[in-house]
Amino acid sequence: MNNATYITIFYIFAAVTVFSAAFVVFSKNVIYSAFSLLFTFFGAAALFVFLSADFIAVTQVVVYVGGILVLLLFGVMFTNTIMQADLKTDVLHVVPGILLLAATVGGMLFTFYTTGSWKPSDVQLEGSVVERIGFETMSRYVLPFEMASILLLAALIGAAFLARFDKVRNNEQ
Repeated sequence: MNNATYITIFYIFAAVTVFSAAFVVFSKNVIYSAFSLLFTFFGAAALFVFLSADFIAVTQVVVYVGGILVLLLFGVMFTNTIMQADLKTDVLHVVPGILLLAATVGGMLFTFYTTGSWKPSDVQLEGSVVERIGFETMSRYVLPFEMASILLLAALIGAAFLARFDKVRNNEQ
């Protein structure tokens, strides 16, 4: 494939990612937002593939699409209190939000274009990227890795406690 084909495919995935992310933010239905979040995650994974970050792309799909999004959908669809409530949300303060977004994006683009040289590196990576990530995770970054796992375990225990506490309180009434 030639360079124009890669550019076209990149812009298609970028547009899918941006438009589905906008739909997540501006949709009034939580279910539609969750499903458009699926396209946002897949678009981000495709952009990681274009950056030659295959491991991060696969991790994006497995962790976010396979774990978090499915958990979010199950939580929204199978919770009786949420299903009985009105799942509509109102988008407030659209004009100030758009102005803040434009200022933030403008500042970021100004910073990106005025600093640094955006050229591909001439240095080629040696060996497997996955092997290097695994080595760094288990050597230099073992403490942050373990701290994140303990934090996730504490969040899981807290969520189980809160869910059980609500069931016990509802049975007493």
